[in-house]
Order: sequence, then C-alpha cells, then structure tokens
Amino acid sequence: AKQCFTLDKMSCRTPNESMTFSINQTQYTPNLNSLDLFLISLHGIVSIIGIVENLLILAVVGFYIRRSIISTWILNLAASDLLTSAFLPFFTLYMAQGNNWILGKTFCRIYSSIFFFNMHFSGFLLAAISLDRCLVVVRPVWAQNYRSIKGVKRICAGIWMLAIICIIPFFLFRDIIKVGDGRNLCYYNYALYPPSDLNNLQALCKQRKEILAFTKFLLAFLIPLLIIIFSYLAVNSSLARRGCRRGPLRLVRLVTFFLCWAPYQLFIIMEVMAPNKHPVKKFTEKALPVAATIAFLNATLNPILYVFSCNDLRMKIRHSFGAVMERVLSPASITHPSSSRSPMCLCATFVWVGAGMSRWMGTTGGRRLPRATGPPAGRGRHPPSQGGQAVRRRQASRR
Repeated sequence: AKQCFTLDKMSCRTPNESMTFSINQTQYTPNLNSLDLFLISLHGIVSIIGIVENLLILAVVGFYIRRSIISTWILNLAASDLLTSAFLPFFTLYMAQGNNWILGKTFCRIYSSIFFFNMHFSGFLLAAISLDRCLVVVRPVWAQNYRSIKGVKRICAGIWMLAIICIIPFFLFRDIIKVGDGRNLCYYNYALYPPSDLNNLQALCKQRKEILAFTKFLLAFLIPLLIIIFSYLAVNSSLARRGCRRGPLRLVRLVTFFLCWAPYQLFIIMEVMAPNKHPVKKFTEKALPVAATIAFLNATLNPILYVFSCNDLRMKIRHSFGAVMERVLSPASITHPSSSRSPMCLCATFVWVGAGMSRWMGTTGGRRLPRATGPPAGRGRHPPSQGGQAVRRRQASRR
C-alpha cells in the first residue's frame, strides 16, 4: 500500500500527539495495486504450506521416529516455524486491509513479537545445528563422548529463553499509530516509556531505533551467518583431507538462510541510516514489505532443507500418510457412520498410526513382512483336538 508519510515521524509519537493527529481521521478504504495483491496471495500460499509441512513434521518426527539428537533439533525448528506460519494469516489480513490494523494493540504486539522471535530463534538454532554437525565431522571422538539428547534439549531450552529475551524490546515498543488517511498502523513507537529527565524526544527515538536495528542485525543474522559459514568451511576442509566428497545440500542451506534474511536486515539498516526524505529511505520503506515476505519463506523452506531432503524421513512420511488414508477409506469406516472422522479425530488417528508404524518399522527394518501362507512350522493346519490331547497324555503316563 502507498504511504504518504515518513516512518520516522510515525515511530516517535507520544499518545497525545497520536490522539490530536487522529481528530480529522476519515474512514479508510484499501486501494491495493498489483504488487499488493501478489504479496497477499503469496502470503496465503506460504501460510498454508508452512502450517501443513510443520504439522506433518511434528506428528511424524514426534511420534513416529525414535528420539535422537537430530530429531530434537528438527522438532524445535518445526515448532518455531509452525508458530510463525500460524500467525502469518494475520499479517496477510493486515496487508489486505491496506496496512490497516484492526485487531487491537495487544494482538499487534503479539503478532509482531512472533515474527521477531522466529527471526532470532531460527538464527540461533541453525547456528547450533551447524556447530553440532561440524563437531561430529571434525571432532568425532569428542562428539561421541559428550553429545547427548539431554544436552541438546538443554541447548534448545536455552535458545528458546534467549530468543524470548531478545524480543522484549520489540514487544514493548510496538504500538497502534493512527494516521490521517484513516489507517491504524501496527508499527514501532520509540517514544513510549520515556525517562523522567528527557530533553530531546527525537534524539531518544533515533537512538532507540538504531540500537534495536543493529542489535537485531548482529544477533539474529550476522553472528549466526558467520557461525554457519565457519562450520561449512570446517566440515568441507575436514572431508577434503579424508578424500570424501560433500553434497551440495549444506551449501544450499547456507545460501537459503542468507537470501531469506539478508534483504530484510539490510533494508532495515539502510532505512535507519538514511536521512529523512532521502531517496534511499523512500525506497526502503516500499521494499520492506517485500523483504518481510521473503523472510517469511524461511519457515516454509526449512522443512524442505532439513527434513524432506532426507530419504528415510520421506519414506516414513509416505508410509504414515498411506496408513491414515487406508484407515479412513476402509470399508468399515464407510459402512458405519460412527467411523467417520472429524479433523481432530484424523489428527489423533495420524498420531496413533504413526506410533504403531514406528514400532512396525523398527522390527521389520522398513520392509513389510510376507504374509504366511501356511501354518507355523511344527504345527498342523488345525488346532489339536481334545481327543488328540488325551491320547498324548496317556502315552506320556505309560512312559
């Protein structure tokens, strides 16, 4: 949507100024262009795919695969991506309304915090996964002795807590800002919570804006990116010394992380540093919604890069889907109305079948055992009769 105001003025507004500014506010009617419609459609598609992918991963990996270090990493990543995908429709609604927020101040803060939480959590967790893989390849003896599921769970819990702490400023400085064309923006307001000895509000807002932008850039993007690059180079160097070849998937993950988050982070830095009314600032204000859409793609691409790229996981997911469909479409479920499944029942059936198939896969190695065509060895075709048992007892007593 077109913006006829500067974000700097909007992000440094006291409550009294917002109230005065909105006296002549008119009813806003969205005027969407082709780019807006494309982004809205893309958001809807990304949201649906992200929810389905990450729900599937949580069900299959959580109930269908034996707990391991890798599955623990994947479960935590899928939980964060599912949270982001579930809140993406609200951002889509915001764009469909022409950047007019209609869901209240509290939910504005929650929805924005979820986006920034995923930004920090994904960076921290992907860096931890890269370091873990690096240790396995470069220091295999150390990894064998000290890596454990309990240790990974503690690391993941620490990452969750660290990401929550990092988004506290973004939660506190999010506000509903009323503008003259009738819109309610869900945006930063750095004028909130001013100190008692404040002399220059604009300077305070600029300082807070720069601190948050550079802190977010360093913690959520640059430091994780450097760790991922270092791990990638260390693994490749170690494998090259052993004469082993490394597949391109690790490089694809690195490039995907960079392409998803770099545009948003760089545009934020440019928007903070550019002077008011500068062409760069105007460009970044228009480009930020597109960059945010690209960043949301990360929640959809992570399952493909970290889960569905594994042949074993793909096979197990395919088996679990087949089991669910066989159960739902079985003659018993069609004949008896009570066998019909609601969405909640289908989810429960999916989990139950996944758990059962996990045991089945563990005992058969993933291959269906051939059905026996005859009686077990050493037995007759029919159960022994009572008369036959009496004869054998008399023979045993004579001996």
